[in-house]
Amino acid sequence: MIYDRPSLRPLLLALILSAALLAGCGHKRTQVAVPPPPSQSPAETAPPVVPTAEPKITVPADAKAIFEQTGTASWYGPPYHNRRGSNGEVYNMNAMTAAHLTLPLGSIVRVTNIKTGHSALLRITDRGPFIEGRILDLSLAAAKALDVFLPGTATVRLEVLETPAPLDSGGRWCVQIGSFIDERGAADLAGRLQRRYQTAKVLKFPSPTGNWWVRVRVLDDDRQRAQELIRENEIAEAPVFLVRLD
Repeated sequence: MIYDRPSLRPLLLALILSAALLAGCGHKRTQVAVPPPPSQSPAETAPPVVPTAEPKITVPADAKAIFEQTGTASWYGPPYHNRRGSNGEVYNMNAMTAAHLTLPLGSIVRVTNIKTGHSALLRITDRGPFIEGRILDLSLAAAKALDVFLPGTATVRLEVLETPAPLDSGGRWCVQIGSFIDERGAADLAGRLQRRYQTAKVLKFPSPTGNWWVRVRVLDDDRQRAQELIRENEIAEAPVFLVRLD
């Protein structure tokens, strides 16, 4: 049988159009099963560290200095910002605070730049500076208020106006040694000190800047014992600091 192919073309075209119309009628979007997001670890779900609100610093107008000290001040900001300070608060470099080696934490001090005369009231919230010849480490805000930010250091007069504990008695004390550029040097010294002072607690730890430190807590954190440890050890590897913990 011979087919007339031209005559079949209209029929084929009609079938194609009908199939297309049927496919388009009532068409719905395909629903894809999306797996739930992976569960987060406790560290990921923990709230971010938030700096402690800065309390207002006030002292009586007629407050007299109970202790004075003159020396070099420096300042510290990143990478210490938003890290826990020695008093337990989160360090906020934009608050009016400072670090001192031996004043009770929470002390209120007046600091004056000897050269410019600018002064400010500050809270002692941290420990430092751990550089020989310096007496005070200022927050960024304090450094700007006292004209220390740009030069980096300045000679200041520190006047202690209020303290939560006596200056000349009590306290918890330790010896801090460093800094070391590598962990091995700190570990070697820590081992020697632990063997010599078996009742002491010797700890090595890194700083936020990458250097290493050794801290020795003598029996009962006694100040006299800590001072004796310093006198008995001439440590050539690094400077030694007497530090108050509270």
